[in-house]
Amino acid sequence: MTDTPTLRRSFRLVCPPGRIPLVEELLAAQGFVFETEPFCPLARRLVAEPFPLGRSLAAFWGYIYIQDRSSMLPPLALAPETGGRVLDMCASPGSKTGLLAQLVGPGGLVLGNEPTRPRLANLRRNLATLNLLQAVTCSWPGESLPLPDASWDAVLLDPPCSGWGTTDKHPQAIRRWQGDRLKPMLDLQRKLLAEACRLLRPGGKLVYSTCTTNVDENEGQVRFALDELGLERIPLAPFPGFVFADPQLPGCEGTLRVDEDASNAQGFYIALLRKPGVSGDAPLPEGMPSTAAYRPVPPAFLEAFGLSPALLPPGDLAVFEDSLHFLPAPALAHLPASVRWQGMALGKASAQGLVPSARLRSALDPEPRRIARLDVDEVPDLVRLLQGGSLDTGLSGKEAALFWRGLPLGRLRLKSGRAVWSDR
Repeated sequence: MTDTPTLRRSFRLVCPPGRIPLVEELLAAQGFVFETEPFCPLARRLVAEPFPLGRSLAAFWGYIYIQDRSSMLPPLALAPETGGRVLDMCASPGSKTGLLAQLVGPGGLVLGNEPTRPRLANLRRNLATLNLLQAVTCSWPGESLPLPDASWDAVLLDPPCSGWGTTDKHPQAIRRWQGDRLKPMLDLQRKLLAEACRLLRPGGKLVYSTCTTNVDENEGQVRFALDELGLERIPLAPFPGFVFADPQLPGCEGTLRVDEDASNAQGFYIALLRKPGVSGDAPLPEGMPSTAAYRPVPPAFLEAFGLSPALLPPGDLAVFEDSLHFLPAPALAHLPASVRWQGMALGKASAQGLVPSARLRSALDPEPRRIARLDVDEVPDLVRLLQGGSLDTGLSGKEAALFWRGLPLGRLRLKSGRAVWSDR
């Protein structure tokens, strides 16, 4: 009899600490068995997966995000302060952007930049599903961002790379990226590092990370950052639950090279760098013109949909063409209009009025005054709703706030007392 191999799939919880037990209960009710990872209180690793985790109720309502355990390390190494402001230079699909947003909290700001339009759409969709309103997005070449010099305390740079550490998913990566084909990648990584250095305030921190095992893209680029850009290396303590190989170039001690096989994770490389100087030497450029003209919306209108404006972070609600968006206060204060950034989409605007997204769970009022509350106790009832079925509730009105044992999920439509789910 052979031992069952350990599953590699991991995920992180996307919720306030007080809701973690309920999210775990929801996962367990669908048969998922998991264990807590030692390197992060939000990280979990599957032990049993009765069906694909991406089809779970917790994933549908954005309470978990499937992410390789190595991929969680760069934001944890950067360790931004609560309420801090972080730039993610190459953000899609949002794995690290989302974790950064959780680390800075609702009062912070994460700007996720993604130059490729299809990937930008994926980034925005993922952040919206997770209800991370403190994250905003833009789309520029990462090597030439329209941001002021020395304007960020923390920058995450996870650039395009050869992906040699992901051969379990992409077995052709090593064969594809060799010799002359690799040189443009190396040149781009250096341009991105130089841009990150320009944007960092004195004393600011930069994490450079890749999912490759190629020394030229890893230690070689760190040496470039140290020798040519004047950045300083901050040694990283090894994260528990991983095995790390020794750096492959002198002068790179304290950078982390994940041993893929021994760690049962993707091969990853993480380096923490610092810009010399004292933070007070270059004050942040506050009060600059922040965004194009927009039509502000009184947040009180949300109450008609069972949502509470008090549950939103500081910021404005705004209409751009046919979309309702949230504009975080730190973004309004910190980002120049030239960035053309976008806050998270919260719903739609039409001639008939504004309609918030049915999945705006983060603002769902636990005691809605204008619509009914439906608290479902059984998982099969939720599954029936998502499969197009209905529930006989006996409630009046056109909508109801949906909860599962007190966990906010979204809003349902009511038709003669029967509840149906619709994202439209």
